[in-house]
Amino acid sequence: MENGLESTGDSRLDQAVTQWLQYDKNPKTAAAVRTMVKDRAMSELQKCFGARMEFGTAGLRAAMGPGVSCMNDLTIIQTTQGFCAYLEQCFTDLKQRGVVIGFDARAHPPSGGSSKRFACLAASVLISRGVPVCLFSDITPTPYVVYWANGAQIIPPHDKGIAAAIEQNLEPWPKSWDTDGALQSSLLNDPYQDIHREYCQTIQQHCFHRELNKNTKVKVVHTSVHGVGHIFVQAAFKAFDLQPPYAVEEQKDPDPEFPTVKYPNPEEGEGVLMLSFALADKEGATVILANDPDADRLAIAEKQERSQWRVFSGNELGALLGWWIFQCWKQQKEDGKASIKDVYMLSSTVSSKILRAIAVKEGFHFEETLTGFKWMGNRAKELMDQGKTVLFAFEEAIGYMCSPAVLDKDGVSAAAIAGEFVSYLASKNRTLSHQLRSIYEEYGYHISKNSYFICHDQDTIKRLFERLRNYAGENSYPKECRGFAITAVRDLTTGYDSNQPDNKAVLPTSKSSQMITFTFANGGVATMRTSGTEPKIKYYTELCAAPGNSDLNLLKTELDNLVDVIVEHFYQPEKNNLTPRPE
Repeated sequence: MENGLESTGDSRLDQAVTQWLQYDKNPKTAAAVRTMVKDRAMSELQKCFGARMEFGTAGLRAAMGPGVSCMNDLTIIQTTQGFCAYLEQCFTDLKQRGVVIGFDARAHPPSGGSSKRFACLAASVLISRGVPVCLFSDITPTPYVVYWANGAQIIPPHDKGIAAAIEQNLEPWPKSWDTDGALQSSLLNDPYQDIHREYCQTIQQHCFHRELNKNTKVKVVHTSVHGVGHIFVQAAFKAFDLQPPYAVEEQKDPDPEFPTVKYPNPEEGEGVLMLSFALADKEGATVILANDPDADRLAIAEKQERSQWRVFSGNELGALLGWWIFQCWKQQKEDGKASIKDVYMLSSTVSSKILRAIAVKEGFHFEETLTGFKWMGNRAKELMDQGKTVLFAFEEAIGYMCSPAVLDKDGVSAAAIAGEFVSYLASKNRTLSHQLRSIYEEYGYHISKNSYFICHDQDTIKRLFERLRNYAGENSYPKECRGFAITAVRDLTTGYDSNQPDNKAVLPTSKSSQMITFTFANGGVATMRTSGTEPKIKYYTELCAAPGNSDLNLLKTELDNLVDVIVEHFYQPEKNNLTPRPE
């Protein structure tokens, strides 16, 4: 092998390592690769050079470290070169438009990688081609995600176009590594202060009870879980004239090591919120708002009458925030707002159908999209371009778009709107739990149960789903599951939908991922799908009861029974050697 290193004995690996060392100018990652070769650490080398991390609609997702499978200086340069080349194909006026780049606080000292370093390298690549760059000078929410000219995340076919362009631009361009030159360039601009100010002004359009906010006695705790949310949520509360929330001191500053939590994801529930509970108990706060480290998602917990804490699910918060935002719109509609026939709310296919129930009764439109805010953001933009009003969109994974000014989930505006909501409820001597019960009593209980199995064998996953597609003979889906009658099937892998006159699904389909939804005669809905980023087969189940059916225990028992038979007969975990979700 070149570079004075012995061969690994694997010609493909030798070639990948040689090319890497020719291109990589980061001394830490280059040294790490040389050490692996010298020590003949074959499993580590295979892990680092086995497969290039994939660029998809959600951008890049991988650990930081050396090699093509990780996030590092070289792979960021290569990715941005591909992105830039693709933009040059799509926009003849790219040098007038420019590109906006933000970064968060994550870092990996052993490889010299950090979000800020990657942002500077990306800026360097673009500036080397004469493209103006707006590079934020301080941390902002969200990771390596690409937003298109419409302000929403990219959707196909852009992901494939960018991925192909990356493969064609792997060798670093002459000035791609020149971050010093880029940071001195006249093409570089810092939008941080202007955007921060304009964002706080824009979200005030969703503040409807300023006097109540000024005088509220409700105390709120906020945690950013060692991420970027603290300063933004404090500013958003100020924009709404709300008292600043108590910040969890140990978690308010960005820290890429996330030292106080096992998993820095508020979706995990109580385990992430222990310090928040302690601070709330100390200060007499009754509501906790928790952002994930990117600050694009929001969890909420509320103290109950017996002093225990209730952590709301993403679907419950979708019901609460959707109801509240609609009530605020109704209050304002006399002031020249759009008529209700032009009002829309959105959610993903695996999220609660509660917005559909509210829409049916209230008269606005509800639409489902595929999973992910890339779909909801793009659909919202299409609707707004047609003169429609998009009030709200959500997904069950605690993601909420409460303001269409940001065509993505945004935990900051959601936190401020939630702060005003609890202040309003307190003025009526009510709580979030009271209000949620009222929503379900008026529009019908919607109770959900979501989980997953772990499976590393792609053949097993394919066999499991193909069995469901050929359940009682070729191309025949199940008609029932142990006594639960199935009334409709939608398969977004094959494009089949029994609810459509031509049996063709309306939503986009993808053969690269598995996703089947069963609708049951009892009001149950169950979606089985694979994860795009993890070795999981997920299920999302919901029982949608008619208004007036308020025997919650009976409904929960029925949903539990439905989930049990789906797991036993559709997943067959023992036969397929599936590992249940860890407790």
